[in-house]
Formats: sequence, C-alpha cells, structure tokens
Amino acid sequence: MFDTEYDVVVVGGGHAGSEAAASAANLGCKTLLITMNLQNIAQMSCNPAMGGIAKGQIVREIDALGGYSGIVSDRTAIQFKMLNKSKGPAMWSPRVQSDRMRFAEEWRLLLEQTENLDFYQEMVSGLLIENGEIKGVKTSLGIEVKAKTVVLTNGTFLNGLIHIGEKQFGGGRAGERAATGITEELIGLGFDAGRMKTGTPPRVDGRSLDYSKMVEQPGDDLPEKFSYSDKTKPLSEQRSCFMTYTSPLVHDLLKEGFDRSPMFNGRIKSIGPRYCPSIEDKINRFSEKNRHQIFVEPEGWNTVEMYVNGFSTSLPEDVQFKALRSVVGFENVRFFRPGYAIEYDYFPPTQLSHTLETKLVSGLFFAGQINGTTGYEEAASQGLMAGINAALKVQEKDAFILKRSEAYIGVLIDDLITKGTEEPYRMFTSRAEYRTLLRQDNADFRLTPKSFEIGLASEERMRRMEQKEKKSSDFVQFFKDTSVTPEEANPVLESKNSAPVKQSGKMFKLFARPQITLEDIQKFKKVQEYIKDQNLDKEVLEQAEIQVKYSGYIEKEKNNADKLNRLEDIKIPENFDYSKLKSLSYEAKEKMSKIKPATVSQASRISGVSPSDISVLLVYMGR
Repeated sequence: MFDTEYDVVVVGGGHAGSEAAASAANLGCKTLLITMNLQNIAQMSCNPAMGGIAKGQIVREIDALGGYSGIVSDRTAIQFKMLNKSKGPAMWSPRVQSDRMRFAEEWRLLLEQTENLDFYQEMVSGLLIENGEIKGVKTSLGIEVKAKTVVLTNGTFLNGLIHIGEKQFGGGRAGERAATGITEELIGLGFDAGRMKTGTPPRVDGRSLDYSKMVEQPGDDLPEKFSYSDKTKPLSEQRSCFMTYTSPLVHDLLKEGFDRSPMFNGRIKSIGPRYCPSIEDKINRFSEKNRHQIFVEPEGWNTVEMYVNGFSTSLPEDVQFKALRSVVGFENVRFFRPGYAIEYDYFPPTQLSHTLETKLVSGLFFAGQINGTTGYEEAASQGLMAGINAALKVQEKDAFILKRSEAYIGVLIDDLITKGTEEPYRMFTSRAEYRTLLRQDNADFRLTPKSFEIGLASEERMRRMEQKEKKSSDFVQFFKDTSVTPEEANPVLESKNSAPVKQSGKMFKLFARPQITLEDIQKFKKVQEYIKDQNLDKEVLEQAEIQVKYSGYIEKEKNNADKLNRLEDIKIPENFDYSKLKSLSYEAKEKMSKIKPATVSQASRISGVSPSDISVLLVYMGR
C-alpha cells in the first residue's frame, strides 16, 4: 500500500498532529498523517473553546507563523471575548467559544486542501528504527510505512485508561480505544516514561436547563478575531454562555461519593492539571469556599449539547447526576454523558532538544500531551514547531527555534526541555519574563518575518504585516512630530482630570498620559484628518496606542532581552564533558550532563544549576 518513502509521518490527528502535518506539507515535504479515526481530526475532546489567558497569545503566534488554528477558530467561532481588557495590553488575551462539530470539520477540509499531504486511518503500534535513526512506523495490521522523520502526537491515547467512579476501561477518550505498543517500545530503547491524568465534565441537554436562573455571559460588543489574514472576518452574531454556582448542598452530595472516587481511593495514582482541577479536588483543596463558579457553554450554533465548565469529575455517574441537579438552573438536567478522568503515558520532555527531536533517536519528534502538556493551544504550537523542524531536517536546513524573548511558544518549549514537568504543563502569562514584548497584538510583527524566511508564511502575509507595521510606526512618528497648543489640548485634558499644559508641546507626551485614551486623542482635528487620509484601521490605531503608552516598558524589556540573548549566543559543544570542570557542583554536572543544554543561557535555567556554576562555565568558555 505504501511503496514510497515519506519525508514526514505524523502519528495522531489531534491539535498537535494537525498543525504538524500542515506545516510539514506546506514546507514542501511529502507528508502522511496517520490517525485512528479520520472523523475526529482536531477534535475538541474537552471544552469547546480556543484561546484564553496566555493561550490566546499562542493561537495568534501560530497564525503569525502560518499555522491553521487561528483561521479554524475564526471560521467556527460562536462567541469572541478579549479577556483582561481592564489590565495592560501585555495581559490582553483573545478567546473564542467554538462550534465543536464545525471545528473538526473545518480542520479536516483545510488539511484535505493542503498539497503534499496524504491520510491513513489505522493505529500505529511500533516504530522502525535502525542504528539510532528513525526509518518509519508499523501499524497494528502489520503495515510498514517508511519515513525520513516521524512526529508522535499521541495525546491521551498511549495506554489510556478511563475512570468513572469505581469503573475503569481502556480508551483514548470517550468512545475511542487506547493506543498500545509505542510506550513499551520506547522504554525498551531507553526512554523514561510516566503517567499523567486529566479529566472532563458531563455534557448535558441544554433544553433541560433554566437559563433565567443563571447569569448571562455575552461576547464582546465589538468582537475581533484571531487570524491576521483576510481569510476570516469578525463575528456578526454571537451565542451567549451562562454562569451559575455550586452550593454547600452540592458539595455535600458530591462528598457522599468520595469513597468511590478513583482520585481519593487510590485507583488514580498519576497527577492531574493543577490549574484545571476536578470539582471534587476543588471541594477538597478549597474547603473554606462554599461555592464555585460553573460556566454553561454551548457546543455549537445549533446543537442543544452543553459543556459544564468547572464541573470536571470522575465521581460515579449517579453522584454526578444527583449533585448537578442541585445546582441552580440544573434542577431538571438530563445528561448526554457523564464526566470522566483519563490516565495516559507521557515522556518527560527533558529527553528532547529545542527542535522537539528526541535525543535518543534521530529523526523522531514528540509534540503535544506526549510531552506532558495540557491544552489544545499548547499542543498545536508544539505540533507546528515539530512539523517545521522535521521538514527542515529532511531538507538539510538549519533548525527553527524560537527564543524566550521572541514568543510564548519559545517559553513553552524551553520550559519543557530545560525544566521538564511532573504535572500537566499549562501556559500562563506569568511564565514569560518578557510579556510586554510578547503581546497578542504584535505576534505578526514578531514572527511572520521568521516564518516567511523559512518558506511557511506566504508572501501575501508578509506584505500585509509590513504594511501594518509601517502604518503603525508612521502614526507613532506623527505624534512625535505634531505639536498642539494649550488652547487645543487643555479642554481634552481637563475633561479627563489631567493637568493642563502651559505651552505648546508634542502630541506624543499628551497621548502617553495614562488618563488619555485613543478615543480622547481622536478628538483633535489633526489626528482625525491623519486617520482619514491614511485610511487607518482599528488594528493600526490600537498598535500605535500601545507603542506610545508603553514605550518605556517596551524599551526596558528589549534591553533585558538583549542581555539574555548574549548568553544565548554562547553555544555549548554538543557532547561537552562537564565532569572535567572541577569547580562545578555535583548537581550541576549531573543535570547538565543529562539535559545537554545547547547554550549557557539554557544551562542557567536548569533547576539546581546556580549562578556560580554558570560563572565557572563562562570562564571555561573564555567569557
């Protein structure tokens, strides 16, 4: 059936696998996507949403690099919200509520329209490896597919085990079987493996809920979109979500089932996501709270199925049902399916390089939950980067690596391979040292030129970005060059309780004042005329406002990033022998020998490596 050798074989069709297949194929590599069920490509296994705090920045970065997640999210959105608008722009995070069925359909159609990409539905049960190099994969039917590189994106399927109360059964997610064979083979090759857990809430019939008792959560009045391209448009209509709360009665009913909970009776031994705990975990850990928020999220435009966000659980189904019926608005609820927990195999990501290629097997890449992460966005970004680097390896080109100062994706991958993770890793804005630089609004400025250089972002994308960047910088320069008199300025300043000026000055200084908004500055006739003359859109106006108001912070972070990048430029030889540096601490020798940092900067971020260890390393490197 497969008589040709593929450049890239991607195993798994979730968010990571879909982005990996798309990027490799779009870079001109003959690519095969093998997944257990072609009907479930890029399925939203948990909540029907993309983006959110820090995750929205990642989706924008994927889009800026030429990935598909932003386009699919826009085309299948039913609600848009920009979170954290009350805070500074470094914290603004876009999020969409998605139509779950259309999301998977749109992904499949986009992939089918991608040149160089083939598909096959089967379970991959083994790898073909010779002399430490990947040669292909083997399926459960015994079919061998030859490949120059392989990207594993197995999600929660590797020896997946589903728990509902005291019942447990094998599965990668509800209604789908687990994948077997790969873990055991990788362990046999010398890889370390572990187990992690995640969970999902019940899905319910929206017709059985009383929304009049809940708080409506509409989308933004002026919705934006994820993709920087012109292939999508903002929503013209939206669907609302709703919010309600648990109560002491609900908590008491849930506690009745704790003795049958796999989380408390020892059946589940692995660690779940700290920042997305189950309802039983929340009740146990935050016993002082007498209620928790529940968000009721539609699964699509037309379906009546609802996602009960905040009620993730693996308690017995009868306990789930009884407790949920005591939540306000859920008195007559009908279940589509109960919530469950799932345990699965993962491989500590310190076994990877920055390209997401494994250190033990050349040409083998890992992306997504196999690396210990949680979340669609984290998985998709890794898939994109693994697909890019698999393609570049085949083409014998330089690797594509993003620094911590360049992207949230760079922070994510560096955290994983340098620090590892013992619990499902989720991205937060607080993980990024340079979040003022890594905003959601400027992802195209940061990353489209890099993607264009390797051949992934289109020329059209590049031109759009350049035009937007020029218009933004020209508008900022306009404020620096344009003066206003006290007679022009003071009425606006006084209306905002801002100190009046006594002499003419540049508009930049006025705009930089925290009280003066974009709306205020547009009251000046000179500004109105410039905007009209240059035909400036909302994106350009917002970009200019951020550059004016945060210029000091941005400059400071750029200087700090430059200092860090000087250490990034000091490379460490690949097989460096740390044992010969007598002044290094024992822990530093052990950790650096295992992780094999590529640069002094990466070495400095390894847990257990002290500043004095870095000094020793710098002295040896002649610095």
